[in-house]
Amino acid sequence: MFGYDWPRLHAALNDLPAALLLVAVLFELASVMLNRPTFRVVGFWTLITGAIGGVLAVLSGLQAEEHIAHGEAVHRVMETHEELALTTLGIFAVVAIWRIVREKRMGGTERGVLLALSLGGLAVLIVTAAYGGKLVFDHAAGIPTPVLEAEMHERAEGHHHHGGAADDEEHEQEAPAPADSASGGLPDSAHAGEPAGGHTHPPGTPPHKD
Repeated sequence: MFGYDWPRLHAALNDLPAALLLVAVLFELASVMLNRPTFRVVGFWTLITGAIGGVLAVLSGLQAEEHIAHGEAVHRVMETHEELALTTLGIFAVVAIWRIVREKRMGGTERGVLLALSLGGLAVLIVTAAYGGKLVFDHAAGIPTPVLEAEMHERAEGHHHHGGAADDEEHEQEAPAPADSASGGLPDSAHAGEPAGGHTHPPGTPPHKD
C-alpha cells in the first residue's frame, strides 16, 4: 500500500501511538500533581488517539511477522515483542474504556488507581520498544535478504563513504608531501643543511662567481 510492505508500514505506524500514550500519561500525572483539570482533558483525548493508533500498530505488526524472513533467534525475540505489544495495548485499552465510561464521575482514589495502571502500561511500552529496536538493530529483521547480502558485501569491501569537510581535511593530512623532481625527490631543506634561499660561504671567502 502506497509503496509500503507490511514491515515498513508497521515501522511507520508504531512511533506515533507510542509517543501519544507517553504524553497522555505525563498529562495525567501533571494534572494530579498540579491540580490542573485542563491537563486531564488534554491527556484524555491524547490517550484515546494513542490507543486507536496502538490498535493499528499492533495489527500491522502481526501482519509484518508473517512477511519477514527470519530464523529461530529472530522468532524468539519477535514473539516476546508481540506479547509485550499486546499487553501494552490491553492495559491502555482498559484505561481508555475506563475513562470513557467513568471520566466525569471518577473520585480521587479511582484516579490514583487508574494513574498507577497507566504508569505500569508505560513501563511495558518502553520494554516493547526496546525489543522492537533489538529486532532491527541486532537481528536486521525486516531487511530483505538480497539487500542485507549486498550491504554485507559492501562492508567487506571496505567502502566507507563518510564525506564532509573534516574527512577531506583528514585525507589531505595523510597525503605525502609532493616530491621535488629537480632535487631527487627531497625538499630543499634536506640538502646538506642548505637554507631554502640558496647556499652560503664561510666568513672571509673571496667573492667568486657561481
